[in-house]
Order: sequence, then C-alpha cells, then structure tokens
Amino acid sequence: MKAITIIQPWATLIAVGEKKFETRSWATKHRGDIAIHAGKKIDKKACAEPEIKAALERHGYTADTLPTGAVVATANLSDCHEVYIEHLGDAVLLKSGAPHTWIGQGNKEFAFGWYETGRYAWRMDEVEKLSEPLPAKGQQGLWNLANQF
Repeated sequence: MKAITIIQPWATLIAVGEKKFETRSWATKHRGDIAIHAGKKIDKKACAEPEIKAALERHGYTADTLPTGAVVATANLSDCHEVYIEHLGDAVLLKSGAPHTWIGQGNKEFAFGWYETGRYAWRMDEVEKLSEPLPAKGQQGLWNLANQF
C-alpha cells in the first residue's frame, strides 16, 4: 500500500475526518488506497490555532497527545486537484482546468490546508482511523508501507 507522511496535527485531522484534502506542492497520479503516516514532527504553533485546537479537542487530542512516527489511518485517495485562488481569496479546486470544488476562507477545510495558486489538493475519502497507531518510519513523497516491515 502506498503511504504519505504528514506532519502533525494534519495527519490526525485527516484520521478523525475533520480534514478531507491534503495540500501539497506536487500532484500525484496515484488513486486508491493510501496509508496516512504521522511524521515525528508536531507543529505546536498550528495546534494552538483556535480552529485546529477545537477540532483536536473534539476527538480527545491535544498537541501533547498526538501520535507520531506511526500510521494513523487509511484512506482512498480519490482525486488530485490543482488549486487556484480567486480574486476574493477563496480556493477553487480545478479538475481538467475547470472549476470543480470551491473552498471559502471561512471553511475549516481552508484553515486546515495550504491553499495557494499552483498547489494541489489531494482528496481523501473513506478514511478509516486505526484503533492503535502502527509504528513506521516515514519517508518523503509517496512510499510503500510494506517496505517498512
């Protein structure tokens, strides 16, 4: 299974269903199953942002209790959209160059990603949080989870 390492708190936000799009500087052609790996780094400043802090608290997490160095969920990577920021500052996700999904600045999804023209939003569907984090060493880019064991 392919995997992606994501810094905390974003890996957990995906795992608990609060975040549907993972934003990246690069596109992927991969579609299908993907493991969500929480990297060893925790962005404590991000965890203190009110929207992120509240989302984590809804699921019983704080910056100090986030799992790291482990797979926390699996998902179906269903699509990859190019991001375009329109004149009012909202994000428009493009599919084949045409507008597909709009994400307003007031939407929590906007607060949980790095939306900027030219970046990409990977849609994560059918997310299943693991009952216990599965320790694994992460890597950059997409990597094969099976190679870790």
